[in-house]
Amino acid sequence: MHKHLERVREFHDKFGIVQALHTETTHLADIDIVMRQALLMECGSETCKALAIADNTQILAGLADLAYNALAAIACRGDDVQNVSVAWRQDGSILTVMRLVSEKIHLCSSGDTVHYSVLYTLCEQLARGFINADFDLAIQLLHEHIMTQASKSSSQPVEQHLQQEILATTPDLSTAFYE
Repeated sequence: MHKHLERVREFHDKFGIVQALHTETTHLADIDIVMRQALLMECGSETCKALAIADNTQILAGLADLAYNALAAIACRGDDVQNVSVAWRQDGSILTVMRLVSEKIHLCSSGDTVHYSVLYTLCEQLARGFINADFDLAIQLLHEHIMTQASKSSSQPVEQHLQQEILATTPDLSTAFYE
């Protein structure tokens, strides 16, 4: 199983979020696809806002959150991250990045693992190639932050835990940069 997917599955297990058993692939219900799409769009919006103000720490937080939510959809399906190729033109333009992120989020409306895997892979590549960050460390820090925040509110209904996959507060990811 993919190492980052294990972290997401741990989050789901801890808080009783329904997910298929690993390798027992199931389809997401229409309402689950819509909910996941809303989460991805919210993460995408935060990422675009960070791009607009050129805040690399916030861009990294947005990309990590997008990737985490793409993994959450894969976990709910019971799949593993698919090995996909994502080509993007490294022209340094925030418009190119914004268009790519928006396009890949839109494709996730299919509810297919391949599209969630593409979004995850794009986030990983952008973190490493566009803003020169350690994506693995960013996911680790994000996961620890989410687990800590979620533990503080463990008395909430399960549905509200899904909302915690969107960052209410941003973890400090400044240590994840190579520079």
